[in-house]
Amino acid sequence: MTNKTNIYDESIVIDGLNVSNWESPAVFDSLNNGNVTAINATIAVWEHFTETMDNISKWLHRFRNKSDLITQIKNVQDIFDAKKNNKTGVIFGWQNASPIENDLDRLELFYNLGVRIIQVTYNERNLLGNGCWERNDDGLSNFGKDAIKEMNRLGILIDLSHVGDKTTIDSVALSDSPVACTHANARSFFNSPRNKTDDALKLIAEKGGVIGVTAWPSFLRKGWDSTIEDFGDAIEDMVERVGINHVAIGTDYTQDQPSEWFDTATSQQGTKPSDLRLQIPENPCHPKGLETPDKMSNISMELSKRGFTENHIEKILGGNWLNLMKNVWK
Repeated sequence: MTNKTNIYDESIVIDGLNVSNWESPAVFDSLNNGNVTAINATIAVWEHFTETMDNISKWLHRFRNKSDLITQIKNVQDIFDAKKNNKTGVIFGWQNASPIENDLDRLELFYNLGVRIIQVTYNERNLLGNGCWERNDDGLSNFGKDAIKEMNRLGILIDLSHVGDKTTIDSVALSDSPVACTHANARSFFNSPRNKTDDALKLIAEKGGVIGVTAWPSFLRKGWDSTIEDFGDAIEDMVERVGINHVAIGTDYTQDQPSEWFDTATSQQGTKPSDLRLQIPENPCHPKGLETPDKMSNISMELSKRGFTENHIEKILGGNWLNLMKNVWK
């Protein structure tokens, strides 16, 4: 049996999605204690232009005030530097394209500020296309098609996790670069509109993309009773579907987020209360054994118990994200 702790400690560990409360010091302590190399940190969900600019301004303060714990990631070398310096690298990511409003030129502005991952839609319809909970999905709009091409030109990784089925297929087919689902599982594994169809997963993998298997309990078979073993089942399932080179981790951590944050996140267009809120407990928690980022080394232990080789564990922990970013980021 391989040394499980050393596999984790020596690996580049990248979490494809973390949407925790960035005002909480415990979040950054947990990431650092968990030896997490880099995260796709959500800095916008329903926010529009001005709100997102304000969020970036707050992050610039955090990078100064917490320089012993975190560092901004703009390119692949920054990830290696974060590992070397025992810091957690923060990749600016959006879960919605709403911050550009109706101006594609703003994509380049935000790219220059460090945004490197953008999800096309969040649950519902926006100017680009349709989300997974929208009542009808007509695919990408004309504006959305142009946005895909502009993100390709700039070197922004396209995320399709919360995106509707047709808009997902449109995006993968149109993109000249590989794309990602930063935090999703297979719908055939657990039936939820938020999980992805086999057709979508196959197409993403065929074009060189990566799926970050999510630990969010709503998309695991045992729901809010899930454990690290149930997350292991989801990883193993995804490897069987798309192959070891296309599977990674996207925990969807929401550490220290207050109940009010979930009210907004699950609302229609960020304002109108939605039945989606009823699917989440008042105080939601990630699977037992994976509650917070300082427990992420348990993933390598779980995979080792299942017979994954050291090389395959390294790929899932971060190697596949790293290769995708090398291919997409300019």
